[in-house]
Amino acid sequence: MLKDILKRLFLRDLSKLKTEIAAYQNEEVIWYTEKNIANSAGNLCLHLAGNINHFIGAEMGNTSYVRQRDLEFSLKNVPRAELLEKVDATIEIVGSVLDKMTDEEMAAEFPNPVFQVPTTAGQFMVHLAVHLDYHLGQVNYHRRLLDA
Repeated sequence: MLKDILKRLFLRDLSKLKTEIAAYQNEEVIWYTEKNIANSAGNLCLHLAGNINHFIGAEMGNTSYVRQRDLEFSLKNVPRAELLEKVDATIEIVGSVLDKMTDEEMAAEFPNPVFQVPTTAGQFMVHLAVHLDYHLGQVNYHRRLLDA
């Protein structure tokens, strides 16, 4: 049951990320930072794709994805079409991994002790979904604030 809820949330919110990136009237603005806005929408998009592909794809789904976290924040001016392709690929990975996970795997301890305390895979995925939504809100606000 939890995996079905998580799958719906991830797919909904990753689709919303695509909508937000596609909604920028001026593609250059995707990469703007200003005053106290440290991360551009483009970098947040790269970060979310990298984070989810690493933890859900590589860690839980045994994909061959290799995360380059520094590049998630240092790359600039990646074309919008490429960002959208990365999100599409992330949607595919999430759906594929969650479709294959059993209830026992969701209840099993996550192998990477991210929180320094034992955490199940299901609990960690809830954290990942909340993390996605936190940054999705930032992207939405970035677009509405800077893409006038």
